[in-house]
Amino acid sequence: MQRFLSAVAIQITLGIATILFSGVAISQSESGSEQLRQFVRNSKTAEGDFVQQQLRAPKANESQDKSLKVVRQTQGHFVFQRPGRFVWDTQKPYEQKLIANGNQLILWDKDLNQATFRPSGQALASTPAAILFGESSLDQHFDLIEGEERGGLKWVALVPKGDPNAKKQNDLPYTKISIGMANGLPKALELIDGLGSVVLVTLDKIQLNVNLPANRFNFTPPAGAEVLRLN
Repeated sequence: MQRFLSAVAIQITLGIATILFSGVAISQSESGSEQLRQFVRNSKTAEGDFVQQQLRAPKANESQDKSLKVVRQTQGHFVFQRPGRFVWDTQKPYEQKLIANGNQLILWDKDLNQATFRPSGQALASTPAAILFGESSLDQHFDLIEGEERGGLKWVALVPKGDPNAKKQNDLPYTKISIGMANGLPKALELIDGLGSVVLVTLDKIQLNVNLPANRFNFTPPAGAEVLRLN
């Protein structure tokens, strides 16, 4: 049975924080959408840490507190290089990697000793990961709508466009996609589905435009691992 990361991260990164930033200077007075556009335009490579939470409203018999409850949490490290290459490396509570190398999307589960390979193609292009990790054609696929300021972040809602060139974006399993920006960097990615479940990804310690080795996005399963190849 595949666990939370394989089910949700393939949808999110098949998301993306107190930020350590030494890149392009962007004024916090700029709108959230302009900060997001500049981040996508100016960040060629990056790496940092993430915490990913699955949240839900409490059931009627659980509590009078209506705040969202954390039902699952993972954390780890990410690396990306445009266009479309990334490693989403979950380290706790178990070890999994989701790797996109430009041609394939690879899920490695250490405990299961199993690697699953599938073509990236439109499966990757139609995910929220493409917003942060893909090409710099953000406005081609989404309308950016200014949202409220909360938690010290300027939130931007991303509404998929209905034109034929962006039709795959309408297949996303989320009714709302929002990104929280501060100081020119995405600090949070919030995804809400039709049942009201929320996936919240917070990003921390981001370093932009770092030098990455040529083989950073290669992956070879260890000897004896089960390998699945899906079309």
